[in-house]
Amino acid sequence: MSARNDKTSKQDRGPSASGPGKAVVTEATPSMAQYLEIKTANPDSLLWYRMGDFYELFFEDAVVASEALGIVLTKRGKHLGEDIPMCGVPVHKADDYLQRLIKFGYRVAVCEQLEDPAEARKRGAKAVVRRDVVRLVTPGTLTEETLLDARARNFLTALALIPLAQRGADGASVALASLDISTGEFEVGSTLSGDLAGELVRLSPREILVSDRDDADETCKQAVAISGAAVTPVAGAFYDHRAGERELKAKLGVAELGGFGTFSRAELATIGALLKYVDLTQIGKKPLIRPPKRASAQDILLIDAASRASLELTKATNGDKRGSLLHAIDRTVTGPGARELAARLAAPLRDVGIINARLDAVGYLVEASALRTDLRNSLRSAPDIARALSRLSFGRGGPRDLGAVRDGLSAAQACGRLLEAKSGTIGLPNELQAIAERLAAAPAALREELENALNEELPLLKRDGGFIREGYSTDLDEARRLKETGRQVMLELEARYQQQSGVKTLKVRHNNILGYFIEVGQASAQPLMQPPHSDVFRHRQTMANAIRFTTDELIATEGKIATAGERATSLEQAIFTDLARRADEAEVPLAAVAAALAELDVATALSDIAEDEGYTRPLIEEGTALEIRGGRHPVVEQALKSERQGPFIENDCLLGDGAAGEQQQSDGEGGSELRAARIWLLTGPNMAGKSTFLRQNALICLMAQMGAFVPARYARIGVLDRLFSRVGAADDLARGRSTFMVEMVETAAILNCATPSSLVILDEIGRGTATFDGLSIAWAAIEYLHEVCRSRTLFATHYHELTVLPERLQEVANVTIEVKEWRDEIVFLHKVRPGAADGSYGIQVAKLAGLPPQVTERAAEVLAMLEDAERRGSNSPEAILDELPLFAASRAVADKGEGARRSAVEEALDRIDPDELSPRAALEKIYQLKSLCRDDDA
Repeated sequence: MSARNDKTSKQDRGPSASGPGKAVVTEATPSMAQYLEIKTANPDSLLWYRMGDFYELFFEDAVVASEALGIVLTKRGKHLGEDIPMCGVPVHKADDYLQRLIKFGYRVAVCEQLEDPAEARKRGAKAVVRRDVVRLVTPGTLTEETLLDARARNFLTALALIPLAQRGADGASVALASLDISTGEFEVGSTLSGDLAGELVRLSPREILVSDRDDADETCKQAVAISGAAVTPVAGAFYDHRAGERELKAKLGVAELGGFGTFSRAELATIGALLKYVDLTQIGKKPLIRPPKRASAQDILLIDAASRASLELTKATNGDKRGSLLHAIDRTVTGPGARELAARLAAPLRDVGIINARLDAVGYLVEASALRTDLRNSLRSAPDIARALSRLSFGRGGPRDLGAVRDGLSAAQACGRLLEAKSGTIGLPNELQAIAERLAAAPAALREELENALNEELPLLKRDGGFIREGYSTDLDEARRLKETGRQVMLELEARYQQQSGVKTLKVRHNNILGYFIEVGQASAQPLMQPPHSDVFRHRQTMANAIRFTTDELIATEGKIATAGERATSLEQAIFTDLARRADEAEVPLAAVAAALAELDVATALSDIAEDEGYTRPLIEEGTALEIRGGRHPVVEQALKSERQGPFIENDCLLGDGAAGEQQQSDGEGGSELRAARIWLLTGPNMAGKSTFLRQNALICLMAQMGAFVPARYARIGVLDRLFSRVGAADDLARGRSTFMVEMVETAAILNCATPSSLVILDEIGRGTATFDGLSIAWAAIEYLHEVCRSRTLFATHYHELTVLPERLQEVANVTIEVKEWRDEIVFLHKVRPGAADGSYGIQVAKLAGLPPQVTERAAEVLAMLEDAERRGSNSPEAILDELPLFAASRAVADKGEGARRSAVEEALDRIDPDELSPRAALEKIYQLKSLCRDDDA
């Protein structure tokens, strides 16, 4: 609800959005004329117009905001003869409302007062306070801590199509440039249009810039839609590669870009558009920009958008983080560490050397548990240096941002000392040694200066004051003493006014707009408004629940202490500005410290979960082997533990040319042998664990290549170039695509892109169409994967006809999920063994699902007849079904349904006690029952 009490029906809405644009400014009040002028310059944004302690919205902006925010729509004055709709939000709650508008996809132009109202009054009675837009707030340009997710990046991404003549040997058709202005993280790269969706899901931008001149193909448009980001068209002139090169050099302070890699003209054009847009939205304020990272398809494991969703990497299928792989493995203790972990999970590596360097660090910290504990305790006190520094550079920072830099440097010093102690004794792995060196290079002088200057407890806003430590500035201490004396005077004045007026609730208050004033509740204000008190207390302002007054004495007293208060505030602001400047000058080493702390957080977090969950170090190598012993699903395993449902049943997976040949399944029972092959054909009933087995092997590979220990007893993995997973199905009604169509499109992408270095996970391909069509498609897909793609593949199916393929294709092996039948029911053992499933067990699974007994019994009857007909060689389903008793299911329901009338025979049987009957009496009862049967038939 709005803080205002006015209630106006939505029928009182004013002119439409075209109203302000068409208005004649000369007919408006000076204040409204100013509003219309500023609104005309920002037609695509909701204009937050600062008026005192509120941000006001007028005309159609007010209508839109009132509906989006659930606040009251009211009216204020008239324009061109019509009421002006308006609504407002308090300044102190602005971030809460702003966050909701941004979430709904709106852009907001924040228009601030650029001078004190007293200054405006000096220019004349009708003078309007100078106002102007100080920034445009969009989803991709947020910097406020309250508007950002501390554990997620906030990328703004610009896209541009690469002209055919400029495409390189890799054929990349789309250039991307991504910037998180809240940290300065900058990434540039190119990709194929077919891979764009996966790349955008990896980056997860909040806002995407596209040229209004681009004629993007349908694939690119779909990729942008899949990302879920807000899309902002910008002028094609923004995409100027010369301007992009010039701006990037200026931002990085270099004469040449060669030291940061080679950028194509299209990439420089996207950089130009990105930086131009940032400049426009920030109204000339320059963001911090880190040296750009090159995002190359040759460096990372490529995962398309559908596979990322299927594997639930960062979000579960319901859109919640809980239930995702990221949620399961995230033991980080800082926001930057969480962002670094998410980035590694989104872009696993292909460089064996870098992967093993990360694994060395995790392995070292697994063994050095005491060091890990000390490091994690120190990291818990490390704030988000990168985001604090960004806010300071934009001029939006406060004392707490300076405090974040101070505390972050202190945490860096503590972590650096812990690592240095180990470095001097037994040595550190290269990854940890590099982190230790960056922490050692932290600007100690800045840390000491901030520790000397800042109080322990800091206000949110610098205008609140009181954040500079006593003793840091002699001049400030002197001004504060004068100011404190003035406060005592005001307290004495307040007590005297209470006694004089008899109003015990009277208070002398202060704000930055009115200065000092007397405030009394509405119910107690009447005595002050009547003689003799009205001669002393002059009405100043009426509020919803209070009335404000002033007196000549109060004004005079305020003048006496104003100089001291203003001087103290001015001195404190000057000290803040100086400290912020020093932090900005140390931006490069501070960025290095922030990155080092984030990487250290990830290394300690991965080692922590490795020890707690019993993960092991994977062996990463070149080649196409995939040998996993005792593999487990990291998410499902944790869920089973939390629900106390018993241990997760581990399984082996042997794929690829070098996966140890025939190996014995290590199940502790001397089980049968699993044969290594390039393709495993997996059969078994639903609910047996096929999908879990498929996903767990994909997740183990992904975790290994991001540099983490894996949930397995042993893992040897030849580096993957691509990971494809199609598990589960959903339709796409928005684009008119059925479940089967979506399945075929995703399968086509896999078959067209998979290579011998890829891992392919497919579950029940072809199930969405007629049986023989689906079987044919699945058969042909396996042959294509075997002969053309030659990828390591796990292929789950219910088509048992496919189990003959190992006899025809050398690199295909049958495996199944083991089940046991007991009393016409099945028990899932969740163990993978060689061979094919004995049956689908569909009816048994239906029983477990709770289908009515009449349905499952009837289904068993139909199944028996179909199987019998198949044994007899009958090929006509219609003929088989014609043999079934007509309406048998209906009769079964009638006979067994609740509340059915009991027959006389049943009633008589209920009354008989066999133990009390003599042979003759039993015979008589039989004759009696036969008689009753004849009566029922009649």
